[in-house]
Amino acid sequence: MSKVFVHAHASHCESGVMASLLRHQGQPMSEAMAFGLSSALAFAYLPFIRLNGLPLIAYRMPPGTIIRGLDRGLRLGVRFETFRDPDHGMRRLDELLAAGHLVGLQTSIFWLPYMPRDLRFHFNAHNLLVYGREGDEYLVSDPVVEHVVRCARSDLQKARFAKGVFAPKGKLYYTTRPAASADLAALGKTALARTARIMLHTPLPLIGVRGMRWLARGVSRLPTADDGAAARLYAGHIVRMQEEIGTGGAGFRFMYASFLQELAAATGYAALEGLAQRLVAIGDRWQEFAIACARMIKRRDPLDPPALGVRLREIAADEQSFFRDLNDARLAWKS
Repeated sequence: MSKVFVHAHASHCESGVMASLLRHQGQPMSEAMAFGLSSALAFAYLPFIRLNGLPLIAYRMPPGTIIRGLDRGLRLGVRFETFRDPDHGMRRLDELLAAGHLVGLQTSIFWLPYMPRDLRFHFNAHNLLVYGREGDEYLVSDPVVEHVVRCARSDLQKARFAKGVFAPKGKLYYTTRPAASADLAALGKTALARTARIMLHTPLPLIGVRGMRWLARGVSRLPTADDGAAARLYAGHIVRMQEEIGTGGAGFRFMYASFLQELAAATGYAALEGLAQRLVAIGDRWQEFAIACARMIKRRDPLDPPALGVRLREIAADEQSFFRDLNDARLAWKS
C-alpha cells in the first residue's frame, strides 16, 4: 500500500514543496530548514529585468535554487524535465504519477483556478506538488493553500505552459533517490558560508548589500513633479515585491531567522540563536520601510523619496554587519 501524502501549509511555494517532498520520504524537514540549507536568502536589484515596466527586486535566490541546493546537499537525484509539446508534458506527468512519484511542477499562478481571484497575477515560477490523479482531475498540494485541492487537466496544462518571463515550459521534477542522512552541522556551515558570500562578496554590484544601496540611490532620486505619480508607482512596486510576492523581504528574513534557531537547537551551537534575534529585528525594519512607503502612497505622509532612501541605506548597513558576524560565527564553529 502506498504511503498517504500529508499536505502542509507553508509561507513560500518552493521551500514548502521541498519540505513536503522530503517529509514524505521520511526525512524530517521544516520549511525554514529547507530554505536555509539551500542558501536561498539574498537580495537583488535588477533594473534590466522589467515587471510591468518596473525593475525586478528580489529578496531570495532565483527560482530553482532551493530545489537544487537540497538536491546537492542531500543527494536526492532530482531530475528536471521540460517539454515543447503540452500534450507530451501532460502524458509524462501521468506516467510519473502512475509510477508512484510525487511530482513537483513549475506553473503560472494566474491560471490556477483554485487561487482567489485577487491573488492571481502573471508569475510563472510558482511551485506545487501533484500527488495523484482521478480522471481528468489532479490532486494538488499547493503549499500556499491551506488544504489539498483538485485541478482540472485543462487548467493545469494552461498553468504549466504559460508564456512570459520565467515561462515554465511544462517543467516538472522528481527525486530518484531517498534523501541521504543529513549531517546538519556540516550542511549548515556550508550553507552559512554560501549565504554570507552572496550577501557580501558577489562581484555584481546589484546583488546583496550593494544591491540594496543601488536601490536606495534610485529611490532617493525619484521625481516628485506632477504630484509624484511616478514616485508613488515605484514605491508601490517596491512594497508589492517586498511584501506580497512570495513571502517578501521581511518574510524571508524571518524564515532565515527560524532556520538559524532550528540549526542552533539541532547542533547545540548557541551563537546562532543570538544571530537569529538580530535578523528578526532587521525583518522588522524591512516591514517599517514598507509601511513608510504605503503611508506616502496613500498620502497620509508627505512624499519624501530621500527619506525612503535613508531607510534603505540603514537596512543595508544592518545587513552588512549581520552577515559579517554570521560568517565570523561560522568560522568559529568548531564542532
